[in-house]
Amino acid sequence: MRYICFDVETPNRINDRMSAIGISVVENGAVTEEFYSLVNPEQRFDDFNVRLTGITPEMASSAPTFGELWPKLSPIMKSGLLVAHNAQFDMSVLSKCLRAYSIPHKSFTEYACTCRMGKRFLPGLENHRLDTICRALFIDLSHHNAGSDARACAEILIYCLKKGARVEDFRRSYSLNEIKTMKERLTR
Repeated sequence: MRYICFDVETPNRINDRMSAIGISVVENGAVTEEFYSLVNPEQRFDDFNVRLTGITPEMASSAPTFGELWPKLSPIMKSGLLVAHNAQFDMSVLSKCLRAYSIPHKSFTEYACTCRMGKRFLPGLENHRLDTICRALFIDLSHHNAGSDARACAEILIYCLKKGARVEDFRRSYSLNEIKTMKERLTR
């Protein structure tokens, strides 16, 4: 199975645009491909988000927009099961970006969340935030850098797979049109 671990950063509290995206592809228990890009959100930046991510409007101004970047992202994102940490956030930002740029896409997609996996396979932690799990597993993390966060998500996924995780148990369906996780999983 091919897993597309991804993470996005946003420029403001609206969370309907990206300022960065990172992707780490996992195949056969290893990271086989990585991608990172700043994204020009064509929106204002909140001071909070600048402090959190370190991404300034000046840094993003010369980056491609989501619409310009999508032709490069789409083949990767469609090539396996999407995986993210606290995945509903990343899935919602992805959905909102597709909508904002009027990019046609399938109505539903499936995903898995490494936060949910972490709760099952690392039950004794004080919480299951990305940085907490990374400390417990000795995974290098430059938190709120989309490339580093995507790589950390991939490493958590690999850890859980080695511990016997069945991704099927964590697979959920997401409506890209309604911007929400569906109660019932899609049938194949």
